[in-house]
Amino acid sequence: MINITLFSQIISKLDTSKFKKLVKSHQSDKHQKGFDSWSHLVSMLFCQFAKSQSVRDISNGLRSATGNLNHLGMLKAPSKSTVSYQNKNRSWELFRDYYYVLLESLGQQAQMKRTKFKIKSKIFLLDATTISLCLSLFDWAKYKTKKGAVKMHTLLDYDGHLPAYVNITDGKTADNKGAYDVPLLKGSVIVADRFYNDFALLNVWDSNGVYFVIRHKDNIKFKTIKELELLENKHQHLLKDEIIELTGAKTKGKYPKRLRRVALWDEENQQTIEVKHTHVHIYTNRIGFDGKAYNDSFIGKRSQLAADNVAKELGLTRVGEVQQEKLQELNPQ
Repeated sequence: MINITLFSQIISKLDTSKFKKLVKSHQSDKHQKGFDSWSHLVSMLFCQFAKSQSVRDISNGLRSATGNLNHLGMLKAPSKSTVSYQNKNRSWELFRDYYYVLLESLGQQAQMKRTKFKIKSKIFLLDATTISLCLSLFDWAKYKTKKGAVKMHTLLDYDGHLPAYVNITDGKTADNKGAYDVPLLKGSVIVADRFYNDFALLNVWDSNGVYFVIRHKDNIKFKTIKELELLENKHQHLLKDEIIELTGAKTKGKYPKRLRRVALWDEENQQTIEVKHTHVHIYTNRIGFDGKAYNDSFIGKRSQLAADNVAKELGLTRVGEVQQEKLQELNPQ
C-alpha cells in the first residue's frame, strides 16, 4: 500500500488545468526532454517545504519518495544537473503568473460580506486557535496532562481572506504572548479581541508605527481627557467617543500614551458582547501628534447603514427610535 504524503495532498490542491494553459501560453515545455514544467514546479515546491539547501537535496529527496511520485504527477525524480539546467533556462514568468492565478482563485473562496473602508492603511485580523493533537504521537506538543495541542496565532489579510503570517506555538502559550513573534507591517491596522489586551504588546505595536483596534477588559482603570461630540442624527449605535489615559500604576507604566475609547451598541445581533456590559469597548491609538483624534466617522456610517437595514428586515426596534421615544416622554406635547 502506498502512503499518500502530506506533500502529495498539498500538491493535489493545485489547479493543473490552469497551469497547463499557462504552459501553453509561455511555451515552456517546448523542446523539453522528460522534465516538464509541472515536474519543475513540484520539484521547487518540494525544495521549499523540505528546506532543501541544494539541488542535490531536491534530487535525493524526490528519489527517496519514488513510490509516491505518481501522486505528484511526476514520472521520475530529476537529476541534480537537470534541476540546475531548468532553473537557469526555463522562463520564471510561468511560475509568477501561476502564483497570481492561484491567489485570485484561492483568495476569494471565503464568500463573506465585509465592509470596504476608505482608509488607505492595510487591515489585518489577529486571532489564535488551538488544534488538539495526540500526546502519545506528538509528545512535544505540551498542553494538558493527557492532551497535546498546538496553537496557531494567525494574522489574516482582511482584503484577501488569506493568512499573511502564522506563528505556531505549544498549546499553553497565551494569545498575547504568541503575538510578540508575529511581524507586522508599519502603518497597518490590527484588529483583535480582548485576549490581546496586553499594554506592553500594544506599546511595542505603537512604537513600530502599527495602529490597533482592541476590545478592552471590564476592569480597566482610566480617566477621560476629552469626550468627543456625537452627532445627533448620525451613528446612533455610537454611545461614547472619548480620549482617555490609563490610571492603573502598572498599566500606565506599560502604556503611558493616550488612547481613544469608543463604546458601540451591537444592534445587529441584539446581544451583549462584553460580560456585564451592553456595548462593546474599543480603544485605538489613532491620535495625531496634535492630540486630536483622526476623523474616521465614515467607518461608523457604513456600519450604521448595515445595522439599520438588518433591523428593518427583522422588525427590530433601533436605538434611534428608543431615543426618540424617551425624548417624547420627557417633552410631551
